[in-house]
Amino acid sequence: MTIDRLRALGSHLLLGATALIAVFPIYWLFATSLRRPEEVTSLTPFPWPLSIANYTDAADKVDVLGLIGNTFFVAAFSAAGQLLVALLASYAFALYTFPFQRVLYLAFVGTWLVPFQVTMLPNYVLLTQLGLINTLIGVALPTLCSALAVLLLRQHMASFPKELVAAARIDGRSSWSILWTVVVPNLRPALAALGILLFINAWNEYFWPAVVLRQSNSVLQLGLRSFMGTEGDQWGPMMALAGLACLPVLIMYLLLQRHIVNAFVRSGLK
Repeated sequence: MTIDRLRALGSHLLLGATALIAVFPIYWLFATSLRRPEEVTSLTPFPWPLSIANYTDAADKVDVLGLIGNTFFVAAFSAAGQLLVALLASYAFALYTFPFQRVLYLAFVGTWLVPFQVTMLPNYVLLTQLGLINTLIGVALPTLCSALAVLLLRQHMASFPKELVAAARIDGRSSWSILWTVVVPNLRPALAALGILLFINAWNEYFWPAVVLRQSNSVLQLGLRSFMGTEGDQWGPMMALAGLACLPVLIMYLLLQRHIVNAFVRSGLK
């Protein structure tokens, strides 16, 4: 066996071991949720016999479908809004020239460095004045602008062939038409990768929904808190609900996997 093959084998073994370490917590989550209630704290690696009692207990305690639907609405609305704002802003920053362009871009990206705790109170006061406290729209509205999304999309826009844009302008297309018929179709992998990152970030958010929403049965993150009490934590139903909370994200990743891989491949090409 040649040295190159040995190196390739070692790399594959390392990647495989790393993948197992990354997947193990997810496996243990579902394994715990499928144990019988009296065996939830068992350390056996393979639960047997399998039981759905924890899932039925979780469904009796909270409205599982309602929690998933509300969380999906907040995450999808937030991710779609951030993608739209980032797409328009990066399009302007990358393909247009205007006064103070670099200064404005640096100032815009600089907002990424501002901690959320600094803007939390002004956002809460504004939502109170708008009457959006304790609403799902109130959770998603302050997150519609993401400096990180603008930064990432602008990098992809900057490498976009300017000749295509010039040819479209000569052809008589407007800036709006160029964006949606020329630029966006060529940025689908980047948009898919960024979209799933934004969706997961909004899906996993706990602190801001806990501030805005007053009901524990509004979104999944607050619903999980229902199984924590002074008399002890109900680990079985909590793991069952947490496992159900992972499924939409896993399904979305499987659907967009090809685009995500293409985005990472293209980002490494000149």
